[in-house]
Parts: sequence; C-alpha cells; structure tokens
Amino acid sequence: MMSITILDFERPIAEVSSKIEALQLAAVDNPELLPQIDKLKIQETSLRKKVYSKLTTWQKVQVARHPNRPHTLDFIERIFDEFEELHGDRQFGDDASLVGGIAKLEGMPVMIIGHEKGRGTDEKVKRNFGMPQPEGYRKAKRLMQLAERFNLPVITFIDTAGAYPGIEGEERGQSEAIARNLAVMSSLNTKIIVVVTGEGGSGGALALGVGDHVSILEYGTYAVASPEACASIVWRDAEKAADAAEAMRVGASDLIKLGIVDEIIPEPTGGAHQDFDETSANIKTSLLLTIAELSKITSEDLLARRYKRLLSIGA
Repeated sequence: MMSITILDFERPIAEVSSKIEALQLAAVDNPELLPQIDKLKIQETSLRKKVYSKLTTWQKVQVARHPNRPHTLDFIERIFDEFEELHGDRQFGDDASLVGGIAKLEGMPVMIIGHEKGRGTDEKVKRNFGMPQPEGYRKAKRLMQLAERFNLPVITFIDTAGAYPGIEGEERGQSEAIARNLAVMSSLNTKIIVVVTGEGGSGGALALGVGDHVSILEYGTYAVASPEACASIVWRDAEKAADAAEAMRVGASDLIKLGIVDEIIPEPTGGAHQDFDETSANIKTSLLLTIAELSKITSEDLLARRYKRLLSIGA
C-alpha cells in the first residue's frame, strides 16, 4: 500500500481527514458520533474544492509531481486490455523508464508508449525515476515505426522531469535520439495522440510530444525546463522556482491559451492521486472521442496539420 504524501497547502484538509478517521474508530462503540462524521465529511469535501480552486501555478507543479500520482502503467491497467509490453531498441538494450507495447482500446489495437517513474525505492532506481536514456527514446522510435507499418494509432503518456542528463547518456547520443524522435513523429503516417499526465519536462517530454492531438490532465505541467532550472538561470536562485513557474506559464490553463495543448482532461477534486479509476475513465473518454475525430481526416491532411501545428508553436 502506498504511503500518503501531504503537500503543504493540503494540511488543512489533512487535519479534517484525521479527525474523521479518529471519530470513525470511536464510532464503533459510539454510534451517536455518526452525524458528526457526516458533517466533517461535507466540510472536508468543501475545503478540498476551495483549496484546489485557488492553486497557484507552483502548487500545480507540486500536484503534477505528487508521489502518489498515477503513472503510465496505472493508466494502462485501467484503460486498455491485453497489453503486451515490447522491449529494447535493437542497438544497445532496454530502458525501463520508458514502457511501450501493443494493447486494445475497446477492441481496437493501439500502440502505447509512456514514461514510467516507478514506486518505491527499488523500482524508482530501476526505472531511473522516469528519465529515459537514449535507448529508451530509440525503443519508442522503433515502436512508433512498427505502429505505422500496421496502421495502429500511437498513444503516448508524458510524465518526466526530463531526459537523463548523465554522461553515459550523452556518450550514447541522447540529443540525437531525441531529435530523431521529433523527425520521425513529424512524418509518421498514422494517428498520434499525446497525453501529458504529470510533468512534461524539456526535450525528454517533447520526444514523445509531437502529435495530432495533445491533451493534458488538469494539474499537469509542460515546459522547456523545470521552474527550478529557469530560476537558477534567470535569477541565479532556485528558491525563486515559484516565480519562474508563474512566468513560464507551465499550467494547463495557460498552455491551452497558448495553443500548446488542445484539451484539458479533468481530474477528481484534489488531483488524480485521489482517484485513479476516475482519472483513467476521463482519459479513456478523451482517447475514444479523439480517435473517432481523427479517423475522419485523411492521412495527407493529418500530416499537413501536424507539421503546421509544430511550426506554429512559439510563432
């Protein structure tokens, strides 16, 4: 069972939750406490809605990074059937920080590719905290080209702080691997649907981010660099990350205004970590509607739209 992490701004909610838990234990022998518990539950729901309706951009970054937030494998388990994971880049090896394979979405074969951060110390280390090496991006490229060969829609899930910045990654061509993914995705002759589920950090995110439809979960973020990195560069002070987050406009509501994303997928009150099933159901609904809409467009028009969209970013 996952340990529950409480963010600073969630502490007032946590205090009410603790009272509810204590009273529920006491209510086993004192049923007269039940009305008080019901009143506190209403208060807890109201407080959570109030807190989450007023989040700053930096607080949204914290929610996007929440350690209890669902990951790619959680979504695969709840949205798709018959997932068959595929491994390796056929050049160097496999990379567990990026998972991919064929599955069925309501009976329709699709190719899924996504970052996976892992849970618990051992799995996080195994998956390199969701920061892919070059072989991870080359595996993704291989699976995309396989999907093109069999005309399978490609669905990518983005949730990474960025590509792994270590020297071994650079030795094996990290920048080249990311650049090749961008080139391949720009001209891939099949539908590509991108879902930003947590934090979309730098080129490590963009390497899975070129698509025909880009959606983001309500508290997801997407940026060229982390707020801490931006603050260090601009103000030489990582402590100003909150100011950088506001200036960079990394939140979903800003991204849709800027035309970076096409859709904001709602999360349960209190964030995706409150209810994996509801979040997954919302993503599934979005995927089915998007695939149906994209299926009405010819391959030639899809490629032209995708290329035009890519060139329009920042124009």
